[in-house]
Amino acid sequence: MNRTLRGRTDHVVVVGAGLAGLSAALHLLGAGRRVTVVERDLLPGGRAGRLVRGGYLIDTGPTVLTMPDLADEAFAAVGDSLRDRVDLIPLHPAYRARFADGSTLDVHTGAEAMEAEIERFAGAREAAGYRQLRDWLERLYRAQMRRFIDSNFDSPLQLLTPDLARLAALGGFGRLDARIGRHLRDERLRRVFSFQALYAGVPPARALAAYAVIAYMDTVAGVYFPRGGMHALPRAMADAAAQAGAELRFGQDVTRLERAGDRITAVVTAYDRIPCDAVVLTPDLPVTYRLLGRAPRRPLRIRNSPSAVVLHAGTDRTWPGLAHHTLSFGAAWGRTFDELTRTGGLMSDPSLLITRPTATDPGLAPPGRHLHYILAPCPNTDIGPSAAAWGDLAPRYRDSLLTELEARGLDGIGSAVEEECLVTPADWAAQGHAAGTPFSAAHTFAQTGPFRPRNLVRGTANAVLAGCGTTPGVGVPTVLLSGKLAAARVTGGTRRTPRRMPASRTASGRTLS
Repeated sequence: MNRTLRGRTDHVVVVGAGLAGLSAALHLLGAGRRVTVVERDLLPGGRAGRLVRGGYLIDTGPTVLTMPDLADEAFAAVGDSLRDRVDLIPLHPAYRARFADGSTLDVHTGAEAMEAEIERFAGAREAAGYRQLRDWLERLYRAQMRRFIDSNFDSPLQLLTPDLARLAALGGFGRLDARIGRHLRDERLRRVFSFQALYAGVPPARALAAYAVIAYMDTVAGVYFPRGGMHALPRAMADAAAQAGAELRFGQDVTRLERAGDRITAVVTAYDRIPCDAVVLTPDLPVTYRLLGRAPRRPLRIRNSPSAVVLHAGTDRTWPGLAHHTLSFGAAWGRTFDELTRTGGLMSDPSLLITRPTATDPGLAPPGRHLHYILAPCPNTDIGPSAAAWGDLAPRYRDSLLTELEARGLDGIGSAVEEECLVTPADWAAQGHAAGTPFSAAHTFAQTGPFRPRNLVRGTANAVLAGCGTTPGVGVPTVLLSGKLAAARVTGGTRRTPRRMPASRTASGRTLS
């Protein structure tokens, strides 16, 4: 039995209306708690926010939605439903990969479609290897989800279960790149199933093979897009929470926490003092620890993930070679990860994620216009350019990105831009993110599972943490789970691992033709 908060927990204040905070709020409401959500911004969403520029509706955070049943579980806690609130559109293909040699691969989540695509791309031997890889990814997911991802930890000893032996037997403690290489020889294909390690902040050559579970989410479980943009998900969660009785206070930044001994008695903003029996804190770890007045002692300093530069570009044209999500790989691979995680240099041969949400939902831009989101991984400010240095560097790097995209076939993109917003590590740092990265603590072995910063903090009897810096980690699915796990620390709730939504149906329940 995992530890839960001591004493009364009738009224819980959730600090932050991002995906983690809203997930926690819904699960708490479902368990009969009174909930107040306090958010510094004027809208819900946190990192998954919304920016409106010249008629373009821009998602400011994640662009990839996988495992939507984890969101549905939060709605179900209050008797609501994701499919009643959000129209989810399955993406086919989930991604398009474009390589430096000019080759292109569409990444399908259906087994037969992907096998046929790989056979066309790299031959029958690689297609057979993909089948073996897919089977391994599915078994890896089953071995991890219940025990290691959807789980609170009080001690590393909780790892000692039959599931640990199963994970070890599957090679989960080997290296990701080497394990995928057992099935796929084509270096381009190995990239498609290992680039996700960047989300975890570790190069594929050094990442645990267990992190292939992220590739399972991307390439097997299905990739979706909410009509109205990714921001539609937190907006729907906030609406469901309000309808279930939560009080939502926007535009209120929390300035301090009042304490009596080891208990937090009130959350204080510039406008109000909110008494509480317990609190769920979702800001990034430095902000949370500052509010608590203490940080846990760790034998090693927290190592943060690489950051990213994001260029949001509203344009008067688009390019037919772009899918909803396009991975544009440079020729370099090992050197790229070395630059991002060791030497601290900007990518000399960049690999980029280009998202074109108007390919699926044209309503996100004015008529006849298109929206592009260009994400370039970069070093965080601990090892790369400082936040101050990005002031001069940002416009030059923006121009270099557009020049690179021109060279990769996006002719005229520079002159096509009508509205834009450039986000750099300096902006992430200004929002309170450690080391100028929105991806928080890296998923090294020493920062994974029971070794990750815990969602209970010693010395505070009635506070729980949620968000990407704590259990279970970075990414939309895991952040949603972090809210659920935080709520369980308050209520003692039991776990239930959700089933995956069938890829053939939308979230509104309509069968696709």
